[in-house]
Amino acid sequence: MAALKAVWRYKTLYLMMLPILAYFCLFSFYPLIRGFIISFQNFRLIGNRPFVGFDNYAAVLRDTAFWDAFQNTLIIGVGSLVIGFVMPIILALSLNEVMSTWFKKVTQMVVYLPHLFSWVVVGGMWIMMLSPDTGIVNQILLAFGTDKPIGFMSSSFYARGVMIFTSVWKEMGFTCILYLAAIVSINPALYEAAKIDGASRWQAVRYITLPSLLSTMKVVIMLNVLSILRMFDQIFVMRNGAIARKVDVIMMYTYQKGILEFKIGIATAAGFLVIFATLIITFATRFLIRYDEG
Repeated sequence: MAALKAVWRYKTLYLMMLPILAYFCLFSFYPLIRGFIISFQNFRLIGNRPFVGFDNYAAVLRDTAFWDAFQNTLIIGVGSLVIGFVMPIILALSLNEVMSTWFKKVTQMVVYLPHLFSWVVVGGMWIMMLSPDTGIVNQILLAFGTDKPIGFMSSSFYARGVMIFTSVWKEMGFTCILYLAAIVSINPALYEAAKIDGASRWQAVRYITLPSLLSTMKVVIMLNVLSILRMFDQIFVMRNGAIARKVDVIMMYTYQKGILEFKIGIATAAGFLVIFATLIITFATRFLIRYDEG
């Protein structure tokens, strides 16, 4: 009875929430449940859709292409996670030491801009920049004495490194802004006390700034971990036949199975394996970094 009274008392707020709940039910939860059912079917657009049990999941797990894609996903994802965690911290700490306000603002704007662009723009830009014929990267290398241009986008040796580098480059500015916002919120009295005690600038960074960024670091790690197995846009735009074997990730596998080969049941099963793996990795990371401890 008390619960009903509380609902009635705040009925306006609950009515305002109904469209939001309807949206998520219609466009999130229903497709998720429907997709889970399809993963157990031999799905066809027309005709019967017989249930095949776990056959679709077994077919995915027996497919060597899936495990190759899984390996590529882990290598590229973990590389992007580690480097994408360290570099924004270094950039934020460096910008925090800059005394010129206009230079700091211009640098923040420049490093943040790539985050606003889609992978179609960023990928196309880097493909041109890494071109062996007219790309600026090879032109610089040739100017420094390289014997011949390097085919970054056609060499399996460089393929994964290029994907990791471009991923970090695109998102580094956004993560850097998060760290800068956290640095600004640190109590200046802590630095003044450290200076009075004779602490060097590096000691102040080590014992005040970095510990104060711990909660922000945890949030960044969790956000990046959630995206490890869901890479698609970047790979779809930047891959080609020469490097596909080294860069195709799980989402590319589901795209090929579902869209190109029209094996909807197998593609959906692969998608749910990604969801299950993401849940496991997320909870493991949450436990390891002690996310709930603040």
